[in-house]
Amino acid sequence: MARQGLSLRRRLRHTLHAARTGMTRYVGNRPWVAGVAGTLVALAMSILTAVEVGEGRREMLDHARQTSQNLVSIISADLARNVEIYSLSLQSMVDAARNPVTWTLPGPARQAMLFDRATTAAYLGGAYVVGADGEVAAAQYNGANTTVHLEDREYFQVQQRNSAAGLYFSHPFMSRLRGGEQSIALTRRIDDAQGRFAGIALLAIRIEYFQHLLDRIDTGEQGSVFIVMTDGTVLARKPFEARAIGANIAKSPTFSAMTMHDSGTYVSVSPVDGVRRIFTYAHVPGSPLIAVVAPAVDDVLAPWQRRSHVAAVLTVGFGAVFVLVSWLLAFALRDKQRAQAALQRLAATDPLTGLSNRRVLDKRLDDEWMRARRENKPLSVLFIDIDHFKRFNDTYGHESGDEVLVAVADCIASVARRSVDLVARYGGEEFAVVLPDTTAQGAFAVAEQIRRRVENRVILPGQDAPQAVTVSVGCATALPTATDVASRLELLAAADAQLYVAKNAGRNRTSSAQWDEYSVAQRASSTGAAL
Repeated sequence: MARQGLSLRRRLRHTLHAARTGMTRYVGNRPWVAGVAGTLVALAMSILTAVEVGEGRREMLDHARQTSQNLVSIISADLARNVEIYSLSLQSMVDAARNPVTWTLPGPARQAMLFDRATTAAYLGGAYVVGADGEVAAAQYNGANTTVHLEDREYFQVQQRNSAAGLYFSHPFMSRLRGGEQSIALTRRIDDAQGRFAGIALLAIRIEYFQHLLDRIDTGEQGSVFIVMTDGTVLARKPFEARAIGANIAKSPTFSAMTMHDSGTYVSVSPVDGVRRIFTYAHVPGSPLIAVVAPAVDDVLAPWQRRSHVAAVLTVGFGAVFVLVSWLLAFALRDKQRAQAALQRLAATDPLTGLSNRRVLDKRLDDEWMRARRENKPLSVLFIDIDHFKRFNDTYGHESGDEVLVAVADCIASVARRSVDLVARYGGEEFAVVLPDTTAQGAFAVAEQIRRRVENRVILPGQDAPQAVTVSVGCATALPTATDVASRLELLAAADAQLYVAKNAGRNRTSSAQWDEYSVAQRASSTGAAL
């Protein structure tokens, strides 16, 4: 046996010597290899920087959309709250106007009855009751010209013709009662006892209310924010343009999208000034109003552009230096250093997945078993197998199979991330994970996390629909003691046995067993018990 071990070591030394000689000869004859590698690394760094810069651009746009949505929500909530107040005030006026007693009261008492519950907001132009003939029958404030006739007004005719009009928003108009002040009217119909038209209750809202609401919002130098009616009539706009108030933008391509949904976000070029903007809008509940916030894309991306320029300059500069250093080092690397690096990679790493190989697993498991015994701490092992891997290889080919192995390895490594954890490729489609100082419950949780991550991230192109790759996981946990005669091989075998329990139970699941200080026979009999 000793001679066989000696012969094996000699063959290994001979193989390593041959590999070192071949590598030395190859690199010595081709010093440009290291330079090319450095150049590729610099190129990869540039690509990663470009990806990060692109991600930063996307994040800036997403942040702008989120900010715009918040602003739209604030505007919409303010409008909805005031509309509700105005609606309740109008309903109170209608109820009082329909009461015959109201009109028998003296002037001050009648005003109190009609308008006592009417809102006194700063931008309320006035509250009025208009008779069926269009003449003002009562006004909230003394001194109002009650001889004015309003039967030709849009809001009066709509209520007169449609008994189901409800709360009606008018288009902007120049008020006859307040010296030509630009306003909109909110009205409700008043019916007599027989259900016939008896007039309207009217609240006049000064257009400054909407403009004042927008003046508090900053959308950048080229940004825009406006309130528009569902038929395209503009009520307020920032930046302010007097001629824009009351204009209709229904035919604008930027507006047509707002009529299709209650809220949304899209990017479009304004036909008015050619500025590309992010339009975020929401319909105000209970009203025909739409609140829109539209920051300019250039304003949103201005900080990102400055940072990206700096990043580009630094990346090019550092990349050039890195390439230069790589080419200089290509001619200065020693043969011994290259051979040692190659030996370490060969001895410790699985070439396909980049994980530790079986040799590292065996050595590390021995070390952790001894450490767990000395410190009286639990040691857990996971045994992972890709479900139906052979069938997948036969269907899609070994190249696709290798891609699946790499993807599954990445998922496992992304979960077992502690510095003391070890993830290794055991062989074929099997992987092993060593979890020092981990209880059975903790190991089971890690195994489940790995199983779910693989199921959610690794997708195969199916003939009918994409399919998820799944794994089965076996867990085993031991608490080695100084008197324990068991070994790490039994622990690994227990995890392997639990793997078959999981597969026999239908695959894509986890099975676990916990060891204690019982005898080996007792452990063997409890191996198949799942936690």
